[in-house]
Amino acid sequence: MSKDRTYDYVIVGAGSAGCVLAGRLSEDPGIRVALVESGPRDRRSEIRIPAAFPKLFRTEYDWDYATSPQPALDSRELYWPRGHTLGGSSSINAMMWVRGHRDDYDTWGETAGEEWGYERFEPFFRRAERWHGPAREDSVHGRLGPLHISPPRDPNPTTAAFLDACRAQGLRELGELNRPDHAGFAITPLNQYRGRRWSAADGYLRPAARRPNLDVYTGARVTRIDFDGVRAAGVVADGIAPGVLRAAREVILAAGAIGSPHLLQQAGIGDPKALADAGIETRVASPEVGGNLQDHLSYAVTVRTPRPVSLTGADTPANIARFLLRGRGPLTSNIGEAVAFVATRPEPTAPDIELVYAPVPFVEHGLTPPAEHGITVGVVLLQPRSRGRITPTGAGAAAPPRIDPGYLADGEDLRTLVAGVRRAEELLADPALRPLRGAPMGGYPGVVDDEALTAAIRAGAETLYHPVGTCRMGADPDAVTDPRLRVRGAESLRVVDASVMPRITRGHTHAPTVALAERAVELIREDARP
Repeated sequence: MSKDRTYDYVIVGAGSAGCVLAGRLSEDPGIRVALVESGPRDRRSEIRIPAAFPKLFRTEYDWDYATSPQPALDSRELYWPRGHTLGGSSSINAMMWVRGHRDDYDTWGETAGEEWGYERFEPFFRRAERWHGPAREDSVHGRLGPLHISPPRDPNPTTAAFLDACRAQGLRELGELNRPDHAGFAITPLNQYRGRRWSAADGYLRPAARRPNLDVYTGARVTRIDFDGVRAAGVVADGIAPGVLRAAREVILAAGAIGSPHLLQQAGIGDPKALADAGIETRVASPEVGGNLQDHLSYAVTVRTPRPVSLTGADTPANIARFLLRGRGPLTSNIGEAVAFVATRPEPTAPDIELVYAPVPFVEHGLTPPAEHGITVGVVLLQPRSRGRITPTGAGAAAPPRIDPGYLADGEDLRTLVAGVRRAEELLADPALRPLRGAPMGGYPGVVDDEALTAAIRAGAETLYHPVGTCRMGADPDAVTDPRLRVRGAESLRVVDASVMPRITRGHTHAPTVALAERAVELIREDARP
């Protein structure tokens, strides 16, 4: 570590975006970069074992957040795991590399300018990708990027039955899931290399680790942004002596959809009333900070299997040895081995529901190992109309943010989820899956009327771990960040993570966050030129 604590760029958060920024910006030996992460280094063995990711929940590698009570979900407080280590959530997630639909990015383009539309944004996915699947002339994937992407190495035999059921039900079979229009079904592309997890830290940070112009601080929680007037001049962090890191060019927040708005609010950038209620003096009035919160709500359709064919009990000594010696076997499973994107009504031009197939009873976030064999079809609400908010509860970083996703506040969201469960039930009733379908388990009541199903959804729906939108970018003056991701009303302060997404994507948020960070690197370099 350098003794000089002055850098060109100070990046807060070593998650999916922060690793990209640190790795790319430090490619220039004339640029000094600091990456500050509050969690520990990513050394735990379960991080490398794909099927073991639930064992990382509620550990030191997880922020272990909880939402406020949700009125539309029986007033439950929902558990929100978020990565708290190098790689962030890419070190504890299900490794699904799902870009989303082209309409998602065209919507971004309408909000923040055509450079965020699909045609201009798509190359940044390719820049990140190193595809290991079948070679195709019309492949959408890049092959030279730092992130290894591959199909499941040893999918569970029941996954083929799910794909057969999708085919029999008339869904479109996709040669590659990440086509511009992903309506249909496919095996899931994964962030894996030779059967092991390949996080953003593996792809971007490790190759840069020995560069003399990059300092990585772990166990260092940023407590505040240091300002000179309205210019962000650095950060103050616990766990660093001395605790101030100076930024000659920019402070870049990459702390995620919870952490980034929370840091802005603690710095006095936010809704004046919410700040005053928390005892924080307003520096920049920006009412949308923390607002526009969106997440994918999911309901698990879980049934027992008559035969022991699922991943239940997969961590046998033989399977552990097979994984360690060859990178093979059921421990290479990411749990969500296949997906189908469907529309529940004729009007949408793009899917509104994702069906995630898991060859295991995935109940209570996998925190309790299942005692029985079973399979799960996770029904995911892709385009929620409901919006939530992150608000400060007090002054100082130690005061936790209040997380209110506002789940199902718009009644149309519940109607779409009910329709999605019906599609999942149709697949499970198909002859291809019928032999695997036993009695319902978990919170799923089986095939019941809409009233009973609605009650079950309210009692059992959970997050799919994709919060976005709380520092929305846009060309309009109300947006928290401008189209170049700079914080409005401040200087030398930028946000680069899922919080700037104006609209949640129809898929999983790791891939678009990485591509967004790749795009941000170009913006940062352009803005630094004389």
